[in-house]
Amino acid sequence: MSLRPIGLGACAVLAVVLVAKAREEFGRLTQRAPNQAAAAPPRPAPAVEADGPGAFSLSIPGLSREERRAFSVGNALFRDNWVPAPSSAEGRDGLGPLFAANSCSACHMEDGRGRPPLHDDERGIGMVVFVGASSDPSGPHPLLGAQLQDQAIPGVEPEGSVRLVPVEVERGGAAPLVQWRVEARNAAGEPIDDAVPSVRMGPQLIGLGLLEAVDDATIRAAADPDDRDGDGISGRVHEVDVGGTRCVGRFGWKATRPRLDAQVAAALHGDMGLTTSMHRHESLTAAQRATIFAPSGGDPEVDDLKVQRLAHYCRVLAVPARRNADGPSVQRGAATFAAIGCASCHTPSMRTGLHSLISQYRDVEFAAYTDLLLHDLGPGLADGRPDGAASGSEWRTPPLWGIGLIETVNGHTRLLHDGRARSIEEAIRWHGGEAERSRAGFERLGNAERDDLIAFLRSL
Repeated sequence: MSLRPIGLGACAVLAVVLVAKAREEFGRLTQRAPNQAAAAPPRPAPAVEADGPGAFSLSIPGLSREERRAFSVGNALFRDNWVPAPSSAEGRDGLGPLFAANSCSACHMEDGRGRPPLHDDERGIGMVVFVGASSDPSGPHPLLGAQLQDQAIPGVEPEGSVRLVPVEVERGGAAPLVQWRVEARNAAGEPIDDAVPSVRMGPQLIGLGLLEAVDDATIRAAADPDDRDGDGISGRVHEVDVGGTRCVGRFGWKATRPRLDAQVAAALHGDMGLTTSMHRHESLTAAQRATIFAPSGGDPEVDDLKVQRLAHYCRVLAVPARRNADGPSVQRGAATFAAIGCASCHTPSMRTGLHSLISQYRDVEFAAYTDLLLHDLGPGLADGRPDGAASGSEWRTPPLWGIGLIETVNGHTRLLHDGRARSIEEAIRWHGGEAERSRAGFERLGNAERDDLIAFLRSL
């Protein structure tokens, strides 16, 4: 099969313009892709043989010297603790004044997945809390802003705290599941009655560069917002505005960011209180600006080159190769996965386009088990807080690769956006809405079939 020449789309052109200065410095890192696709089938995406505690922290093989150097710099930026300004730690100051984490690795320990607190005296790892107002859940809270910040620099009072109270829920006639009652309190310990909080756990970071390299047109082609094929699944694209151009959101639990540099800048701003060229002002509401005064770490506090180094670091984190993929139980589980409809959203295969900054990512095929679309998963998983065009019950299909290594890397098995699921089985049982048929199919399976399905998922 031959492919027509493909040029850069509007979103890709916009991304090139926004990062032009950083690209010049990168040298070979910023080579343009060819405009003509090869007639041969796509190559498999690069992966690494890794199954230990550091399995999520390796770069893809075959990087150039410049790319390896950029990865090392990005790794240091990712793991370093930022401090309040002014500081002798040049280029690492400007934290806060309000924040939820003081480093990227605080939310993505070992480049892996966060978890909820295990007891009342713990904050949890990699947990952030988005918040809206009960009068308008889709917008920021008038006093707290878009995120509730539970930490602050010296001399500044944190916004408050969140307590997750486990509540047992009967679902499907099996063992009870657990969901959270989220209690938001201000710095004085008083309930914030008008807050609509949404708890999110930081996901593992492997394979982000491959997801970024998928053409917008490929993601749009998989959407079926009106369920024209009648299968009960109506995944839709989260269209986001970037400088007046409509682009496909693909990063974040609700697919709110179209590119890795935008995702990095949003995390620096919302989680750490650091300004960038994309977010020029501190993460403070008007009321907070009138009462909180703190020195700045620069304008911006994180320059474009550092943002690009962080994005590059995330971009080239490798996906660990599957384990025991040819085992009989895993093979049976893969067939069951498809038979009960899980593969309708957790798509086994995707193909990248031709315009990635990383040559190894151009025109390759990979198995992330996602379609990068928004799906309505029903009231059980709804958080009551719309995000952009995504409703409170819509979530981007999370990639499943690496799910079997989370316990090895991060020491826990917590899943779903808020970490309520204590196992893969519980995560499946929480599915509703468009995934109701698949959940029901899972519950009809015998014990041996369930074991095979879980074995397949653990192999990813």
